[in-house]
Amino acid sequence: MKLNVFNSPDLVIKNLANFFVKLANEAIHDHQYFFVALSGGNSPKKLHQLLASDEYKNQVDWTKVLFFFSDERYVPQDHPDSNYLMAKETLLDPLNIPEEQVCKIDTSLDPASAAQDYERCICKHFKEQPIFDLILLGLGDDAHTASIFPQTSLVWIDEELVKEVYLKDKQVYRISFTAPLINQAKNVAFLTFGTNKANAIKAVLEGERNVAQYPAQLIKPANGTLSWFVDDDAVSLLDKK
Repeated sequence: MKLNVFNSPDLVIKNLANFFVKLANEAIHDHQYFFVALSGGNSPKKLHQLLASDEYKNQVDWTKVLFFFSDERYVPQDHPDSNYLMAKETLLDPLNIPEEQVCKIDTSLDPASAAQDYERCICKHFKEQPIFDLILLGLGDDAHTASIFPQTSLVWIDEELVKEVYLKDKQVYRISFTAPLINQAKNVAFLTFGTNKANAIKAVLEGERNVAQYPAQLIKPANGTLSWFVDDDAVSLLDKK
């Protein structure tokens, strides 16, 4: 595990963008395509905008990038809460990415069918088991990642690659990568900043192992690299930095 700490969110974003570009070019050189899973929430917006900016957009052959989503809210694809819509507006459309390079979740299906359909969409892009070049993740204040929330069924998944989950407190469904799928990746990168994340990072990185309470503890790539891109505030409670 590599902890990359910077003194501002903007520097966190810039260094993650550099990491993204480096991995993309290495993957395209190695096996023609870069398989990347995007994360939802608000934190990735600035990352997307930077990658689509004049400074970065010509550093990657975007015709060789295949996009996926580590999780999705069970809402229509044009709904304001849709992770796909956020990525479409901040990254995919600005870069003129055609639809055939995007594997999105069909939320017009029922949740279980949407999860199964998405798993099929993922698997058809890989010759054998799905091994992503990069999976981007966020960290919730409650130490959830993707849509693997504390005390939910997704914590205990050990076979399925994609699964639906019902969040009782929010009364909504989500579709999510499972920990087994994430842990097959060559690279997993958490993007996290702000003092509101400090307790969660402390629990995940230095607390007792309790995956039911702190699901992000599940993320340990079997044969890949785990990187954290964080600011000083987010790691302010850690004993070791």
